[in-house]
Amino acid sequence: MASDTDDLAFDVFSRQCPSRSTLEHATGRWGSLTLGALYEESLRFNELRRRVDGVSEKMLSQTLHALERDGLVLREAQPVNPPRVDYELTPLGREVAGRLLALIHLVEGRMDDVLAARTRYDEARGGR
Repeated sequence: MASDTDDLAFDVFSRQCPSRSTLEHATGRWGSLTLGALYEESLRFNELRRRVDGVSEKMLSQTLHALERDGLVLREAQPVNPPRVDYELTPLGREVAGRLLALIHLVEGRMDDVLAARTRYDEARGGR
């Protein structure tokens, strides 16, 4: 039986393309930070929440579910008492996270330029 996506040419610029939601999950604020945080090591939920400063428990849970559904994050429940759940990147998740971290490092490294541009912009518009 053929799948609906068998003949689909994936094009993120098309509103019907399923790649658009995956891109949104991976590049949204919480998705990119979660993927970046998991790049170096697997983390438990609360460790991840502390690492991704500012994310709520609800938002982190939703983010992890979306990333797991997209095949970027693996949730592994450990058979111990008390229960332990670890999150880690899949091979696809590592590839995506590596590219996101390259962008993150570029932005961090160029923040002096960004801040200067913001100052020029604000001054040109009356000092916002």
